[in-house]
Amino acid sequence: MLSDATICAYLPASDVSRARKFYEEIVGLKPKVEFSGGVIYECGGADVFLYPTPNAGTSKASQAFWQVKNVEAEVKELKSRGVKFEEYEMPGISMQNSIATGGGAKTAWFKDSEGNILAISQLL
Repeated sequence: MLSDATICAYLPASDVSRARKFYEEIVGLKPKVEFSGGVIYECGGADVFLYPTPNAGTSKASQAFWQVKNVEAEVKELKSRGVKFEEYEMPGISMQNSIATGGGAKTAWFKDSEGNILAISQLL
């Protein structure tokens, strides 16, 4: 059954070379294997497939998130590498220093080079 199968995330890219530079040089991911014009990265035991498509950046929802132990440290590190974080207004959620707190988590969102929305989140 699917509950026993490993799930993999997709990250669409209109320019795979540009996206690879973002994920490898700024975010710090290491390529696992090149596949079908894209690249697979391993993050915490799960695979992420960066693949070519003209539809990159069209979703208004988050594509994926990393569950981290210290969201403040991750935000600080990514900002030092040039990542710009998004600021959202949501009822019942307070936003401070690019981090939203509420609903049992601290979360920060950013866009990759292709316009995809990604997040880092810390459970409280």
